Amino acid sequence: MLNIPSQSFPAPISQQRVSSSVGRSKVPLKPGRSLMDWIRLTKSGADLTGVKGKLIEVTEEELANHNKKDDCWVCIRGLVYNVSPYMEYHPGGVEELMKAAGSDGTDLFDQVHRWVNYESMLKECLVGRMAVKPLSVAKGMPIAKKVPVPLFKEVMPRYDWFQTDTNITVMIYTKEKALTCGSVIADLQGGVLSTEVILGESSYHLHVRLSHEVEEDVTVQTSCGVGKVELGMKKKSSTKWKELGLPLDSHDLLLKSKDRGLFYRKCTLVSITDVTHDTKLYCLQLPHGTSFQVPIGKHVYLKSVIKGSEIVKPYTPVFRRLIPEQEVTDSDSKNIFLMIKIYPDGALTSHIGNLQLGDSLYASNPEGQFSTSRLQGVTTLYLLAAGTGFTPMAKLIQYALKDLDGLRRTRLLFFNRSEKDILWMSQLQQVAEEDNRFKVEHVLSEPSLEWTGKRGRIELSLVSDFMNKSADDSKTLVCVCGPSPFTEQALTILQKLGFSEEEIHAFLG
Repeated sequence: MLNIPSQSFPAPISQQRVSSSVGRSKVPLKPGRSLMDWIRLTKSGADLTGVKGKLIEVTEEELANHNKKDDCWVCIRGLVYNVSPYMEYHPGGVEELMKAAGSDGTDLFDQVHRWVNYESMLKECLVGRMAVKPLSVAKGMPIAKKVPVPLFKEVMPRYDWFQTDTNITVMIYTKEKALTCGSVIADLQGGVLSTEVILGESSYHLHVRLSHEVEEDVTVQTSCGVGKVELGMKKKSSTKWKELGLPLDSHDLLLKSKDRGLFYRKCTLVSITDVTHDTKLYCLQLPHGTSFQVPIGKHVYLKSVIKGSEIVKPYTPVFRRLIPEQEVTDSDSKNIFLMIKIYPDGALTSHIGNLQLGDSLYASNPEGQFSTSRLQGVTTLYLLAAGTGFTPMAKLIQYALKDLDGLRRTRLLFFNRSEKDILWMSQLQQVAEEDNRFKVEHVLSEPSLEWTGKRGRIELSLVSDFMNKSADDSKTLVCVCGPSPFTEQALTILQKLGFSEEEIHAFLG
């Protein structure tokens, strides 16, 4: 996993005081090289990847070879971008970008520019993903047991297993008190059990070829407070097992989460529901034998091959409905619900819009930097969303109202073009009527004559009226999501209103 230095991408004004601490200076841009000019270029259809839009796997050696101004690749969180087309649009100048040419710098990027919506800004420059490094074989071990060396020291989880005549149960003890079902990804395919338990910045891996046949399904249970994961499987026969199975790659290891690969699963489209005139709710069923839930604030990548090119885009899952259902069911770990706006000329959404029930899409494991630990102790939660930037807010609203004991208020300022574009409008109103801690205000840029609500686009006075800070706000968090220009403008406004970086999270992608 390679990284990008923090100086390699433009920071909104809300970050400039931090940027100055590392000596970053702003360079005057040539005429026609503004952010909006860059956005127009990315939408022009020009090949900004240099590889004709076909995603490839990039080795460290290959990345290092692309270190010149007219051939400059950099990588952030495992994704490699060709930033040569972006050179003249970068406010920090060419020299700053060249510091990242073919090198590792995500940690530095996060220190200064963690709010930048780089996945959206550079999505048309995506070359591919870093190749997974080959794992070394430990001396004296079976050839199937490949052991990469962890690069850090943390409390090592342990696992055990037991059996009955009909079942196999694997127990993983992590000591992670904040463990949830969203922390566990389990796959049981072809007699191989592969499990990842996400533990903050690291993840624990269990990977075994089972000794005997089991039914191709696995159940996952977690015990909050004690950090225990329980994996359940059914035997195909009552044979007594002498061992769980043969250890495979990355078995019983704790690794940095950023060093793990991105694994795609072939999912089946099982339902399509209209949300607005151009936005639909798609339900993707995970493969039989796979179980995971996408945590709050995380996204998945959808992948499909279209006209010979592999297209990959990030989407944030939502619940089936905004209104909380009675209980979490097994289907919550078997299905992914995605609210997707269909663009007629969209590289991927035009394809998705033509899918029929029973068709397939490939979905990755959950990705993203947001953690619910950011919500601990929060008394006031402000949400600024534009269009489908509402999707990460949907789970946040439900979680905040249900699980944050000290929460006093949650406010959503929702920007759209017209009334018909507002996602889940009636459900948002219902939540506001049922819980007086929640309030939503809609702002429309092209409303009908009958519209009595707020009009316009995001601006200082409008945001200031909506989210005035009060003395009893012991802890505030502001979450932002929308198109790149919206996010940049929102962060500028928040700085002017006096919100600190610790009080802000901008969702990427």
